[in-house]
Amino acid sequence: VMANPFYQDLGFSKQEVAAVSKVFGVVMTLTGAFLGGFISMRIGVMRTLFLGALLSAMTNLLFSWLATQGHHVPYLVLTVSADNLAAGIASVAFLAYLSGLTNVAYTATQYALFSSVMLLLPKFLAGFSGFVVEAIGYSSFFIATALMGLPVLVLVWIAMKYQEQSQKED
Repeated sequence: VMANPFYQDLGFSKQEVAAVSKVFGVVMTLTGAFLGGFISMRIGVMRTLFLGALLSAMTNLLFSWLATQGHHVPYLVLTVSADNLAAGIASVAFLAYLSGLTNVAYTATQYALFSSVMLLLPKFLAGFSGFVVEAIGYSSFFIATALMGLPVLVLVWIAMKYQEQSQKED
């Protein structure tokens, strides 16, 4: 939600943002999706989900760093590329995880419900992000969003342990 205002406040033109987001962003998202699938096959969905969550939180620190650097297109390319790569990995792992939770008889309905519930709180909180940025600034805002990833990592770790325990009992 805050990406475009952030880019504008740093002095990036709409053309620069579009070029970086649509070229590097799309390529890195697809690369991340491919890597996410490959990594999931190698180390499992839950570990890949943890990795994706960790990388996503860490890329928010890149946005915080970018806020201190100002208008610098190569830094924008680095930040957007890393963020989209992490998002691609996390999205594939989350898709695989949600798919594993659904009952075959109700897959479409359950998947739609799970994915909607997953977005409910973030969309609600995103509505307040402008007020937060005005109060604490972009750099602190992105550090705060990175820290919001810590509970996610804990929850993924708990789910991973629960899944491992369930597999041992079967």
